[in-house]
Amino acid sequence: MLYLFSLSLRHRYSLTVRLLILLLLISTSAGACSTDTARNEQKEEPLERNRQNAQPDTMLARRQPAGPPSTIDFLGNPILADYRLSKKLDAYFARISTDFTLDADPIENIHKPAITDTIYTIRFGESVIELYAPSQTGELLLQVADIRNAGIALRSNMKVGMGQPELMTKLKNFDVRILQTNSEIVATSVEGAPASLRFYLKNGKVNRIRYEGYVD
Repeated sequence: MLYLFSLSLRHRYSLTVRLLILLLLISTSAGACSTDTARNEQKEEPLERNRQNAQPDTMLARRQPAGPPSTIDFLGNPILADYRLSKKLDAYFARISTDFTLDADPIENIHKPAITDTIYTIRFGESVIELYAPSQTGELLLQVADIRNAGIALRSNMKVGMGQPELMTKLKNFDVRILQTNSEIVATSVEGAPASLRFYLKNGKVNRIRYEGYVD
């Protein structure tokens, strides 16, 4: 009887030990799987974030405003090509090689009557350059130039006194429409705002230049 009781205890103890070992193995395996899964998720998450960060921010690029042009087309300003210089009266003074005077006259803004703009008029001899300065923008826009002497040269050194063949050669370097008669050569805009540059001829040479720009 005692012997059977002892066998029963051993059998129960053996089953308990086996159950504990089985539970331990299951727990270890589950822990390893969860650890591997967590590691895989950690590896994949930064990769996904990196992919998102690598995509260009097109919205940011669209938000950035385009800067002003650095140069002006020929008929926009036949005297000065640099956009920044064209906003300074001193740049025009530097191009005039003779004595000149300057007048500043207030003028009502055509779009907003409550705003007063300025017309600057530069005179040297019989020549006149007229600049319109809107007070709100800080621009200095060339609207009229009537040049009757060699006191100022246009871009590419076009000026009063030059020969007709040389003038034609220089004009062909610009994107303009050229009309020619015996008494004058006219350069006009191919497209865009209307503007014209007239070279009046006498004895095959330029004796007057008149520019009419477009100011809105």
